[in-house]
Amino acid sequence: GLAEDYPQRQIRIIVPFPAGAGPDQVARLIGQHLQDAFGEPVVVENRAGALGSLGAQQVAHASPDGYTLLMGTNTTHASNVATLKDLPYDPVKDFSPIIRTTTTAMVLLVKPEFPAKDLAQFLDYAKTHRNLTAGYGSGASQLSLAQLQSRGGVGLVAASYRGVPQAMTDVMAGVLDLTFGDFSVAIPQMQGGTLRGLGVTSPDRNELLPNLPALAEAMPGFETTIWYGLLAPANTPEQVVKKLYQETEKILAAPDTRQRLAKVGVIVATLPPDQFGAFIKNEIVRWTADAKAAGIEPQ
Repeated sequence: GLAEDYPQRQIRIIVPFPAGAGPDQVARLIGQHLQDAFGEPVVVENRAGALGSLGAQQVAHASPDGYTLLMGTNTTHASNVATLKDLPYDPVKDFSPIIRTTTTAMVLLVKPEFPAKDLAQFLDYAKTHRNLTAGYGSGASQLSLAQLQSRGGVGLVAASYRGVPQAMTDVMAGVLDLTFGDFSVAIPQMQGGTLRGLGVTSPDRNELLPNLPALAEAMPGFETTIWYGLLAPANTPEQVVKKLYQETEKILAAPDTRQRLAKVGVIVATLPPDQFGAFIKNEIVRWTADAKAAGIEPQ
């Protein structure tokens, strides 16, 4: 049948974020390897907009034949449920999960001159300075700031930015006191000495920034894990899903792939289809609860 012979023509991976963003870099690396493995062209298409929901909707409504795939993330498949009204797709019912590919996290960032030099000093300082200014540029950074308020008791005045890099620029300029930056954009600034990191949002210390504490060490339960994964439209044949899972897993297991991805701030952390599906359901519950605790209303 058709599933055994898959693929026989070009495969499209829709990335619902701009070129150069973390999910785009991971999708292009995987796409190149799948093209080599399958001997059929694999093209990556950027369909940015509405927090990834435009691209996700496109794949949700595509033919379930394995020729249109989505590089989904915690934004498209978890936080959008909590932050967007009238989501034009169902992250569970409309997709067949293939593989969680990678995880990454965010860093709490201040400028080097900020009075507090580490996490303990920062939380002390925040007790007496109740109007710290903060910026967010993504669902993950918005929820990280929310947890700083709910789990850390930090008083913040938060402003929305078009993206995380713009918020980081305003911290460097002294317009904002703090923000959260993705590893991929934060690590170069920390290495260059233009920003100081105080802690990471992963549940434990992170192999990419081993010297920084997890924020959960001081604020139990604090966690924002950013993840990417490959998904197909619902009802894609099981054999097609399995073939895509096995090939992608093989690529991600290669040491050179791990090293290349570590350079862009992401860690290989694969889950097979069924576990990835269960993980997404848990993530929706967790992000929704965090948004509610923070008083974030769907827009």
